[in-house]
Parts: sequence; structure tokens; C-alpha cells
Amino acid sequence: MKEPIPLPQWQAALSVVDCGGFAQAAESLGKSQSSVSYAVQRLEDQLGMRIFRQQGRRAVPTANGLILLQRARHLLAQADALESAARELAQGRESVLRLAIDGLFPGWLLLQVLTQFDQLQLTTRIEVLESVLSGTDEALMRREADLVITPRVPQGFTGEPLMQVRFVAVAAPEHPLHTLQRPIDWADLRRHRQLVVRDSGSRRDDAGWLDAEQRWTFSHPDRSVQAACAGLGFAWYPELLIREPLAQGRLIPLPLAEGRHRHAMLYRVLARPDTLGPSCRQLVELLHTQVAQQGLSGLPAP
Repeated sequence: MKEPIPLPQWQAALSVVDCGGFAQAAESLGKSQSSVSYAVQRLEDQLGMRIFRQQGRRAVPTANGLILLQRARHLLAQADALESAARELAQGRESVLRLAIDGLFPGWLLLQVLTQFDQLQLTTRIEVLESVLSGTDEALMRREADLVITPRVPQGFTGEPLMQVRFVAVAAPEHPLHTLQRPIDWADLRRHRQLVVRDSGSRRDDAGWLDAEQRWTFSHPDRSVQAACAGLGFAWYPELLIREPLAQGRLIPLPLAEGRHRHAMLYRVLARPDTLGPSCRQLVELLHTQVAQQGLSGLPAP
């Protein structure tokens, strides 16, 4: 009888697919490239077939490899869930909760939720990853987060609508766009610098770019807002993110002829809804309750 294939070998192969190559997989796993290559080679030897083929400088799965790696992903997820369940049973409560929060979710609201959670006097530690667009998705797919707030639900997961976010186009009062004394059109916007926030994941998309002649790109929404308040460009921001600069007059809505407002839905996604621990369940309840109490959603608490 053949020896069972160790799970780390499947994990190495899946990392090559998810990260786009052996070097990237090694960096993600915190291992040397040679150890990842050896693990994949051992896997292929034990299977008696190739699961990768060379396509230029990239290693891509073979047809058989795609089938096996898809099943391996489920296998690793089940093993991860089993280990998590065992830890929770042994400890009675999660020792750590990892949150991946998209930059669209207002920081002040997150702090209110965490303050209420802290008042429960639990021993669970909280780790917060602030991300943008695909960075939030990747944290979920790589099992680096237990609870995720994201504007899009990755394939293979289910999300609960949490709140709707309204974006408004703004600029500082001294910005030239405020001197036009007429409705602003797209041609006007393209002649000025737009401030955008970069995708924190591997896709590296720039959120909301209009193809303006100039743009400045920031990795965090707060830095972008500070630049806008300094008169360095215009941007669309979630109203909840800029409520203080709006109230103080440091940012003023632009009188656009069209597209003055945009909307996006934020979803609450659980990495392992079937093995939800007590601390995560309490945090989810606090999150939905706080959003409802702020009048940001008509959704009932779960």
C-alpha cells in the first residue's frame, strides 16, 4: 500500500497556482524555492503523472493537474476546518480572530464595534488587515481571515449584505474645478489630477480611475483624503469616510452634470460559516447591530 501524500505537498502545488510561480509560492509559504520545487516533484513522483507543464517561463497545471488540485483545495480546506474545530473544542473559544476589512468600511464604525467587543472582556485576540478590492478577496481565499467585509463576494463563498456605501465626488474649496461656475462634465475632470486608491491585492487595479491626464495613487484611503484636503486633486470617496472634512468644509462636493454619486454594497463574509466559533458569532452580531443602529442599513441583525 502506498504511503498517503503529505498535505504540505498539496499545499505547495496549490501555492504555485495561486501565487503564479514557484518563486512567488516560496515567498508566500516562507520557504526556499528549492523546497517548493522538491515538494511538487515528490508529489508528481508519488502520483505517477505530471501536474504542471512549462508554458514559456510559467508553470501551469496540466488537465489532470487541474482536476487533482481542485480536489486538493477542498481537502486542505477540510483539514484546516478540522484543526480549527479541534482547537476551538480544546480551548472553548477562539484564541485569535482575523478580520480583513476593505477600505470602504469606515474606520470609526469598526472601532465602535471593536470597543463593544472589548467590553465583553473576552480573551480572544483581534488581528485587523485593512485592504482594498482584491486584497480583501485574497485574504479570504488564502484563509488569512475569519471575517471579511468586502464589496464583492469571491466565488465559492457566500456573503450577507451588510451596508450600502454612497460615494461623492469632492475637491478642496480652492480647487480650480470649483471656480467653473457651471455643471462639471467628464472633459473637465480629465484635465485635472484624480486621486485614486490602489488595489492592495496582486491584481493592482486602481479603483475608480477615469483615465484623467494626471493621477496620484495611494495605498490607503486616509492618505488620499489628506491629499484631497490639501487641494492636490479630486476624487470619489465614501461619504462616511469623509464626513468630518465635509462637515468642516475642507472638502466640497463637485457639481457634476452627471455621476455625482456612486453606490456600492459591502458584504460580510465568513471563511468557515459551518465551524463558527462563539467569539466570531458575537462579533458578527455586534457588527450588524451597530450598522443597523447607525441607520446605515435596513437589514436586521442575524
